[in-house]
Amino acid sequence: MFLKDYITDVYRATKSLLTGMKLTGYYFTHHKEIITEQYPDNRTTLKLADRFKGEVWMPHDENNEHACTGCSSCEIACPNGTIKIISKFDVSPEGKRKKAIDQFVYRLDMCTMCGLCVEACPTDAIKMRNTFELSVFDRNNLIKRLNEPGSKIREGVE
Repeated sequence: MFLKDYITDVYRATKSLLTGMKLTGYYFTHHKEIITEQYPDNRTTLKLADRFKGEVWMPHDENNEHACTGCSSCEIACPNGTIKIISKFDVSPEGKRKKAIDQFVYRLDMCTMCGLCVEACPTDAIKMRNTFELSVFDRNNLIKRLNEPGSKIREGVE
């Protein structure tokens, strides 16, 4: 019984190996189908998939305005506390207090790039960027402020 099981295992392993070698041989003989990316030589022409998730970023327009209302939905949706929103209250000329963000702190060193924060944002104020070369020598460089200095909320965003 032991010898029979041993021979059966050797047969299955050989069959699996030959199946893989057959596929490798096919790609070796059909040079028109290039499937290997020559990174980093192709950095200028590299096209990532649209669904690729890199770091989180907050787009600003030409007037240094963004769409973040400071609602903290992204902070609540984040499974590991990557996002910290420090809010403040601005006073309008009419005397009304309106919540705004003071700092939008993003900790790239803790981010799993799951995209839950982007899905939770009701105003589409944050997006996932297609960057993947994010290694640094100092971990402090992985803590980023997403709202630019002097930025404010775009008119009409509530």
